Amino acid sequence: MKWEGIDKLGIGLYLIICTFAIANIFSVDESLGKKQMIFFGISLFLGIIIFTMRSKFFENFAGIIYIGGVLLLIGLFPFGTEILGQKNWYKFGSFTMQPVEFAKIGTALMLSNYASSPDFNLKYRKSLLTALAIIGIPAVVVLAIPDVGSLLVFTAFFIALYREGLSGMLFMVGFVFAAVFLVSIAVSPWYVIATMVVLVALFVFRNYHRISWNVLSVSGIVGTTLLLSALSYGSATVLEKLPKHQRERIEVLYKGEKQFRDTSGYNLLYSKTAIGSGELLGKGYMQGSVTRGKFVPEQETDYIFCTVGEEWGFVGSSILIIIYALYIGRIYYLSERQKNVFNRVFGYSFASILLMHFVINIGMVMGLFPTVGIPLPYFSYGGSSLVAFSIMTFIFFKLNYADRNALV
Repeated sequence: MKWEGIDKLGIGLYLIICTFAIANIFSVDESLGKKQMIFFGISLFLGIIIFTMRSKFFENFAGIIYIGGVLLLIGLFPFGTEILGQKNWYKFGSFTMQPVEFAKIGTALMLSNYASSPDFNLKYRKSLLTALAIIGIPAVVVLAIPDVGSLLVFTAFFIALYREGLSGMLFMVGFVFAAVFLVSIAVSPWYVIATMVVLVALFVFRNYHRISWNVLSVSGIVGTTLLLSALSYGSATVLEKLPKHQRERIEVLYKGEKQFRDTSGYNLLYSKTAIGSGELLGKGYMQGSVTRGKFVPEQETDYIFCTVGEEWGFVGSSILIIIYALYIGRIYYLSERQKNVFNRVFGYSFASILLMHFVINIGMVMGLFPTVGIPLPYFSYGGSSLVAFSIMTFIFFKLNYADRNALV
C-alpha cells in the first residue's frame, strides 16, 4: 500500500478525538472506559479490513447495504428492546446494537451511488424524487420508532444534495417553517398569524405594481399565508399532544431548566453546573465533583461534553471544538477534491452527518437545543456509535486514498 495516498491529517485527528474520548469516559466510569477501548480496537480492526478492500466494493454493493440497513430498522418493531422509553435497540446478551447508526451508512452509500449515475440531475423531477425517496424511506421508519434525534440527522443528506445542485429555496422554506413552528410554541399562535397577515399585506402593498396579478399569483399569496397560519396554529396543538417528557424538553428552552429541575430539566441543570464549574482551565482530570458524583444521568453518552467542560475547562472545551471543526472541515475539503462523484457525495454526506451530530449534541448540553438523544461522534460511550462512525471514516479515507492514487 502506498502510504503517501493516506490522508495523515484526517486519520490523525480521528485518533486524537477517539483517544481523548476514551480518557473522558474513563473519568466517568472506568469499566465503561475499558469497554470503549475494546470498541475502539474493533473499529481499528475493521478499518484495516476496509483499507484492504477494493474501493469499488462500496459502490457496487451500496444497494444491498442500504436494504440491509432499512430491514434492520424495520426489525426493531417485532424484535427491538426498549431502553429509556425508545425501542431502537437490539440486545444480544450484555451487548446492545443501535441499527439506525448503520442505516446512515447505507443511506450515504446508496445516495452516493445514485448521484453518480449518468442520468442523475436534480433539475429533473425524477432524480429529485428518487433522491428524496432514498433519504425518506429510512427516515420514515426512524420517525415511526420514534427517534426524533436520528430523524434530524437524516436532514444532513440535503447538504450533500445541495452540493450536487439542489435548489437553496428548499432550505429557505425549511427555515421559515421551523421558525414559525418554534415561535408559535413560545407565544400564542394567534399573535404569529396576525403578524404574518400584516407582513403579507405590507409585502403586497409595497410590491403591488410589480406583481403580475392573476389567479396563480393570488392563489400563491393566499395559499402560503393559509399554510403558514395552519402550521402556526397546529404547532401548539402538536406540543400539547406530545408525551409529557418530550413536551417538557421543548418547554425547557423557553422557561428555563430550573422550572423542570426534578424532571426534564434535571440533566441540563447539572450539565450547565458541571461546565460552568470548570471555569477557565478546569478542575483537572478525574477531579470533577459533578462527574465523579454521577449527578448527570447519561453523562458517559449524550452528556459527555459536560465532563470535558468540568475537568478541562473553557480552554480544553475550546480545543476540542477546534479539533472537531478542523476534522469536519478537512473531510469537506477532501470531498470537494474528489474526481469521482460517488466519493464526493459520500464525503459530503459523512461530513454533514458529523456536523449535525456535533452541533445538536453541543447545543443540547449547553441548553441551546432540546434533549433528543444524539451522541457526540467518536466521543460518547457506545459501541454502535463508535463502530458506525469509524466505518464511515475508513470508507471515506479509503475512497480518498483510491482517488489520490488513480491514474485518471
